[in-house]
Order: sequence, then C-alpha cells, then structure tokens
Amino acid sequence: MKSNLLMNFTVDKENSTVHIKREFNASLANVWSAWTEPEILDQWWAPAPFKSKTKSMEFKEGGRRLYAMVGPENQEKWSFFEYTSISPKTNFKHSSTFCDAEANPDPNIGSSYWDVTFSEKGDLTTVDIAIKRNSLAELEKIIEMGFKEGFTIALEGLDKILAS
Repeated sequence: MKSNLLMNFTVDKENSTVHIKREFNASLANVWSAWTEPEILDQWWAPAPFKSKTKSMEFKEGGRRLYAMVGPENQEKWSFFEYTSISPKTNFKHSSTFCDAEANPDPNIGSSYWDVTFSEKGDLTTVDIAIKRNSLAELEKIIEMGFKEGFTIALEGLDKILAS
C-alpha cells in the first residue's frame, strides 16, 4: 500500500547536500518524540530487516547518540550523532558519523551534517531535512551505499509506528 504523503528526495550536487521533505499523518508532538526519544527511534531508524539499537543517548546540545544498525545475522554497523543545536519541536542539528562500538570514527567515511526542521499543518507534520557532506564524492558514496532506499524504508516504518 503506497502512501499519499509527500516524500521528496533531491540531490544538490553543487552544495553536496541531500534534501528530504516528508509528511507524516501525526501530530508534531508525536513526530518530534519519534525523532528524539531512543525507545521510539530504535523502532524505526534502521531499514528492515535491520534493527536500530541505541547504546547511549543524550538529546541535548553537545549530547550524543551512539547506536548500531543490527542485521539479520547480528552484524552491527555503528554510528553516532553529535547534537549541535536544538529548538524544541521546531529544529535540531547533528553530525552523523560511522564508527565502531566505542565511537571511534571510521576514517574512510566522513560525517554527514543534518538539519532537521519540523512543522505542523492541520493533521499533518512535515519534516524537512538537509544533509550536507564535505564533498560531492562523499555524497555520491553515501547514495551508492543505498541511503535513499534505506531511509525511505525506515520512514515507512515510522509511518506504521505513528499510525498505532
């Protein structure tokens, strides 16, 4: 069943940025919680059949979320977020870095810089995301790794959680 909710995914090669605009049929408060509380994030952040597992999370400026995407054979792909700015129920910004289980960054893949903005109109909440990379080559590598497809699947998982 395909959703009629807005899902735009555009690549701005000139600025090494991906823009995603996604609607959710849920209140702003519920969508904000789903993006900022580890118990809910772990239910949708990884694309099926992967699962998200948060090791630690402090959602505050200067705080960090360390988590793994765990595959069907229990293989773990670790990342951390570092929150740089939080305006409650409006916007937050963070870097996202691939790492090991102790949060040592992977030197082969740089960080992504996320700017996530929330707005509500009637029964719908829109999440506007800009994800910047340090170079076009880095951006292309992430897209080649299946970022668009994986993130789309994860957002569809969030739809199911918000509907329940």
